[in-house]
Amino acid sequence: MIRRAAAIFLSLAAMTAALGAPAQGQSPLSSQLQARITAIEPKVVAWRRDIHQHPELGNREVRTAKLVADHLRALGIQVQTGVAHTGVVGLLRGGRPGPVVLLRADMDALPVTERVNLPFASKAKATFNGAEVGVMHACGHDTHVAILMGVAEVLAGMKDQLPGTVKFVFQPAEEGPPQGEEGGAKLMVKEGVLANPAVDAAFALHISAKQEVNGIYYKPGGTYASSDDFRITVKGKQTHGGYPWNGIDPIVTSAHIITALQTIVSRRMELTSNAAVVTVGKIQGGVRSNIIPEQVEMIGTLRALTPEDRTRIHDRVRQIATSVAESMGATAEVQIPVTTEYPVTFNNEALTAAMVPVLEAVAGPGRVRLVPAETGAEDFSFIAQKVPSFYIQLGGRPANVKEEDAADHHTPDFYVDDSGLDLGVRALTAMTLHFMRTRPAARAAGQ
Repeated sequence: MIRRAAAIFLSLAAMTAALGAPAQGQSPLSSQLQARITAIEPKVVAWRRDIHQHPELGNREVRTAKLVADHLRALGIQVQTGVAHTGVVGLLRGGRPGPVVLLRADMDALPVTERVNLPFASKAKATFNGAEVGVMHACGHDTHVAILMGVAEVLAGMKDQLPGTVKFVFQPAEEGPPQGEEGGAKLMVKEGVLANPAVDAAFALHISAKQEVNGIYYKPGGTYASSDDFRITVKGKQTHGGYPWNGIDPIVTSAHIITALQTIVSRRMELTSNAAVVTVGKIQGGVRSNIIPEQVEMIGTLRALTPEDRTRIHDRVRQIATSVAESMGATAEVQIPVTTEYPVTFNNEALTAAMVPVLEAVAGPGRVRLVPAETGAEDFSFIAQKVPSFYIQLGGRPANVKEEDAADHHTPDFYVDDSGLDLGVRALTAMTLHFMRTRPAARAAGQ
């Protein structure tokens, strides 16, 4: 798989010209397809609202998976269930030969109690890491599932004319699996979702509560950051708080380490090229005011937008923590990662350049916009590591709401306007068909 993926990436340098673009003013979707998408829009919205009202946490998406699997089977699509616990993979083989395109939607919700006043608001509760929590689609994965169900219906309706194969991947646990479990795209890749048949390109989208509805937003190259959590354990020598000279203070040592860690981003990263983040989110040590403890633990997150920056940050965290601790007579043990390990979500530049005109033709003038990279993370990155991929954002903010007034993702007030879901269906459908129809020419050019 790695050798094959490397060959694809090398040959993609010639893909932009080979794939071409729709003629100016010409939609990549026929009038018949556009009419079909318009006709199923109410179903897409209904699916989204049903899933929103019945959210499920990662690796527990049983109801959602059944809804998806039943729908795909009704369309005559070959279905595999139980992939990476609750994942569903649908295989649609077209009537004509061509490439294999993977389309992915994530299914899981978050341990968040909904505060939005909607007729389909979630009232669900579940157990998360031993605690009872409210459950909410506070990141919009319900819209992703509904959109991909719509795309499946559209493409299944033209199966005989379809020049290739589509893998519909409905993925669990994008937000991370429960403690002690594997999950998400990483496990799906491990279980072979990119093989049998081998995938030539992958597309996915994410709804955005901050970007205006009926818009599409993208960035070539690193678009979402890598994410690695870390733990630093500082060990000193316990003593009475009134006699600090008799011990080695791990709290003071930790304070110096935290301060020094901030120089990684401010002094070691070329911030005009890429953003980076080093955040200590928790520090714990000691039991009372007059005891200097033996040990302090801190945990945090590291973010980067290129593999090289990711490696550089990891190396500097280890070097700073151990060196500062040694200079103060203490020791520091560094663990990277602890539980979270996401690569950079990378949009292949040639594939991106080839697909932007397709999106512009679908969305309309001025509605496809280049945006900066984000330091959030996305586990579609495990797929994008292996095959040429393009990951876009779909606007979900109501037109009458200012960006600064829109609630953020992962919050109780998260809200997206589902009137723009049909644009998501059109975008994924158009990119799939354009890639399939032009890929033979790309192969003839040396792929």
